[in-house]
Amino acid sequence: MSDPSTTDVAWMQRCRELASQAAGKTSPNPLVGSVILQNGQVVGEGFHPGAGQPHAEVFALRAAGDRAQGATLYVNLEPCNHTGRTPPCTEAVIAAGIKRVVIGMIDPAPWVAGKGVTRLRQAGIAVTVGVDEVACQKLNEAFSHSVLQQRPFGILKYAMTLDGKIAASSGHSAWVTGAASRAWVHRLRSHCDAVIVGGQTVRRDNPRLTSHGQGDRNPTRIVMSRHLDLPAQANLWDVSQAKTLVFCSSERSSEREQQLQQQGVEVIVLPVLEPLEMLKVLHERGFQSVLWECGGQLAARAIAQNCVQKVDAFVAPKIIGGTTAPTPVGELEIFKMNEAIALTDVTVTQIAPDVLIEGYIAHSAH
Repeated sequence: MSDPSTTDVAWMQRCRELASQAAGKTSPNPLVGSVILQNGQVVGEGFHPGAGQPHAEVFALRAAGDRAQGATLYVNLEPCNHTGRTPPCTEAVIAAGIKRVVIGMIDPAPWVAGKGVTRLRQAGIAVTVGVDEVACQKLNEAFSHSVLQQRPFGILKYAMTLDGKIAASSGHSAWVTGAASRAWVHRLRSHCDAVIVGGQTVRRDNPRLTSHGQGDRNPTRIVMSRHLDLPAQANLWDVSQAKTLVFCSSERSSEREQQLQQQGVEVIVLPVLEPLEMLKVLHERGFQSVLWECGGQLAARAIAQNCVQKVDAFVAPKIIGGTTAPTPVGELEIFKMNEAIALTDVTVTQIAPDVLIEGYIAHSAH
């Protein structure tokens, strides 16, 4: 296609801004925003607030009313052409008399994937596809991964010193990074469906794993513990602010399982307690994105099973030393530097004194 006009790109950016207002709230659905323009003026806009509620195009069309006749509709994701929990958006667009539709990206879901564009063109509507496409794909990278790979999109987040330690030799880890970095992580949590840790993190750090007021929602907290050798009292067992799931194996303590259930914690027993098996269960429950905030051993297992697609690594300008001080990722059985797992699309951001390095694991689909 020819390069889209700067006007189209600008309005697609507005669609992404609208869509982002529902970050963390739409799973298993995507983030979608829509704008309707009539003679260069906005006559309607909207975004999809959550599964089961109207789609972005419908909110925009409602706001536009009769002014949608002959107008241009912008949307960052291809309008659906099937009946799910809501009617097809293509039919609403056609019925409103929209003249042109500008789309950021094709919906990767097999039940949509181009069918919406075909239906609109059949109805005589001019359709432009691929405007601001890279940014639109990044916005919905978790949705795309979940529908294509049938498992949630995984982000591994960790904070380490300049010499690669996540805690002192004693295990003390509060705090590796500064307040600004921690606030950034709390915002990230509010955009993810779940935060995952292992039993050791619960025993050592007693975390809350909430957004600490940096977002208007908290993720589901998930603990992986084979035997349920977990403390009787922990912040994660307080489910008044956020739900907690504990995954364990059949080797678990039945007594401890009952105690956790009495505290309001859901316990899920898997035949084999592994990251990939757990993600299959989460996918069935509609989870789209998970944040791994675990220790090195569990992080290594998650990476090895292709359960991590993206890495958010905070590096603090500190040196702690120690051959026994823990590192962010455990044994991966990589013995040559040329076998190292590479990151792609790397960005580096300064956050107060800390540095955030973000990138995608090269062998992962994203």
